[in-house]
Amino acid sequence: MAATFKFSNGHVKNAEKLDFRLFKHSDGVNPRKKTRRIVVAESDRLPYVGSNFGSGSLQCNNLCRYFVGVLDKKTMQMEVHNAQMFNMLPLIPDGMSLKEEFIVESVFVSSGETAVNEDTKQAETYREKVDALIEAFGTNKQKRALSSRRLNEVGNENLQQAVAMAASNVINQKGVEVLSPNEFDALKDVGAKMAALTPEDLQKMKAENSPQTVLRHLELLPKDDAARDRQSRCVWYLSFLIKASQQKRLSFKFGVEDGCPRIIINKVVKNFTVESFHQGRQWPYINASFVCLNSLRNTVSTSMRMKLAAHCLALLLHMGDLKANLTLLHRDMGISDVRMMELAKAMGLTLSRQLAQSKEQSGTQEEHRMASLVLPLVKYDRRMERRKRKRMN
Repeated sequence: MAATFKFSNGHVKNAEKLDFRLFKHSDGVNPRKKTRRIVVAESDRLPYVGSNFGSGSLQCNNLCRYFVGVLDKKTMQMEVHNAQMFNMLPLIPDGMSLKEEFIVESVFVSSGETAVNEDTKQAETYREKVDALIEAFGTNKQKRALSSRRLNEVGNENLQQAVAMAASNVINQKGVEVLSPNEFDALKDVGAKMAALTPEDLQKMKAENSPQTVLRHLELLPKDDAARDRQSRCVWYLSFLIKASQQKRLSFKFGVEDGCPRIIINKVVKNFTVESFHQGRQWPYINASFVCLNSLRNTVSTSMRMKLAAHCLALLLHMGDLKANLTLLHRDMGISDVRMMELAKAMGLTLSRQLAQSKEQSGTQEEHRMASLVLPLVKYDRRMERRKRKRMN
């Protein structure tokens, strides 16, 4: 018997690091229970549990048999084995160890009883009661909708805590790479030019309506050499991204005059543009006919502009101690305030307001929207628009 596993919440990169264990029902006489199996796959971060029964199992036809072919590379012959499929779901421990929780699940769920003590049983909500009715008496369509909703439910507090803990470990130990080491090294020369700018150069950039986000960081460059070098490279990369977002089309020659490294140009063109087919000019050919020269263009679409905004926002969080000014960023990139707020909410950032000096009217203050990265990430409610159904005549 060969077991195949389907992980509902993503793809497993290193299956060798998972510790698989198979449990069978203790009742080997009952024909309905003796075939029940539970599989546990433990990793360093999160355990996964799958079973061949219950609402979380794959809805396979019991009248069908499934087989898996295994190719022997030495003899080049195929061996066919009986297959059993398991749907692996992430298990978030809630106050008890994984072993205790698995024992409760395997014993009570397999026997059809409720795995909750009567003394500690909490009152069920209206949604839970409706779900229980659907499980018992619902149609197949309602049961499929219930199973799909449970698979996609990731907003509970336990999962939020697990995500916050994992994100905290990644940020503290490894960090998040906005620029790879090779890209960061390539920005050495242009970053040195940024670090050497004088106050007169900054005044000239203000007169030329340079991005306010870039000017704000140039005015606050640190005095330490290492920190100043790192910040100046990030500021130049930020200014290049903002300049790219203001273009309709990008070519591989974009930024060459400014001394942009080739690795940065290739990265921006590859990741932040879409290829669009363009019908070129028509050139006269023999007997008054025309030859049409077609080409591909790298276009900065609206979705790519929002992707650039997300990349700039992540870069600003690294540069500004996990804080960013959304008002200045949306003005520099030409994106509406509403879209910038939606982007910050999608990233789970904490939003606030801050008074800042106005550029147009000196001496006055205006309110700026600020975003900060605070763990656990904020989960905002999405406003679902109801679609009106057309009436059938």
